[in-house]
Amino acid sequence: MKRKPAPAGMEAMMHTAAATAENGVVPARKKPRAQGTPRGSRFHRKGEGRAAVLFLAPAVIGFVVFYLIPIVRGIHMSFTDWNLLEDAKWVGWDNYARLLSDDTFLNSIKVTVIYVLVNISTQTILGLGIAFLMQKVSQSTLVRSVLLLPWLVPNVTIAAITLFILDPTVGLLNHLIGFIGVGPISFYGNPDIAIYTVALVNSWRNMGYTGLLLFAGMQTIPRMIYEAAETEGASTWQTFRHVTLPLLRPILVMVVVVSMIGSFQIFDTVSVATSGGPGNSTRVIYLYIYEKAFEQFDMGYASAMAVVLMLALVVITIIQLRLARSNESDMN
Repeated sequence: MKRKPAPAGMEAMMHTAAATAENGVVPARKKPRAQGTPRGSRFHRKGEGRAAVLFLAPAVIGFVVFYLIPIVRGIHMSFTDWNLLEDAKWVGWDNYARLLSDDTFLNSIKVTVIYVLVNISTQTILGLGIAFLMQKVSQSTLVRSVLLLPWLVPNVTIAAITLFILDPTVGLLNHLIGFIGVGPISFYGNPDIAIYTVALVNSWRNMGYTGLLLFAGMQTIPRMIYEAAETEGASTWQTFRHVTLPLLRPILVMVVVVSMIGSFQIFDTVSVATSGGPGNSTRVIYLYIYEKAFEQFDMGYASAMAVVLMLALVVITIIQLRLARSNESDMN
């Protein structure tokens, strides 16, 4: 029987195999090309997804347990009359209607707005000044640590310390201003200046932390932009106004928004230093909510005030972010 000759390609493969066998080398088998997504890449992505879920799970669980569920519960409670001792009674919108005729609530909103405006403006201006000086004069780690010290001290401790420092009889500050002929001032006891005193005390506490955040934002601005401004003959103030501030805007907006939310939640300094007095001059909204909920046991009405405050903060934050274009950068 006559055998068919091998195809040309097969014959070449046979010659190659024979030649490699003579040299003691066994050719490696060529792997087939994978179709579609490689199997290893698919497993790698699944592993990354599992790791992401694992790392996000504590934050998500914490948000649901400590924020989402209490918010939903608080909103429901705001439509009830509940004194913690008896069963809650559904009253609909009555608690929200009470807010419009509650002079103490309206005054607490006014006092809180004054506090926020004074605190945010002074804290931001002082923080910008600190960040600018750190960039120009010293970037020492020791300086940064000293600036953070007041922020690391709890608000309750700050309030207790300033009670002695600002005391009209034995306070250090009144002794110092007495040398220049200024009489003793009751900073916490005068209803005309008490809320401004609380705001400035908290500004002093937080200005170092705010300054460090802004200083970190300044480090992201390319040095070549400052060099170009110096080449054009720009002064220090012109460089700060036309270069630093526009390029720092996203960080500045973030700092202002976060500081504003924290300022609306002021409670501990007022509770320790003034207890809302004298009169109602420092009775901020958080303190009034606390008094209604845990001193007068009017949980439904306190929840209604908390819901209104939450909605107001959401609206103010959105407006700030939109007007300041926080998601856009002037850096091209």
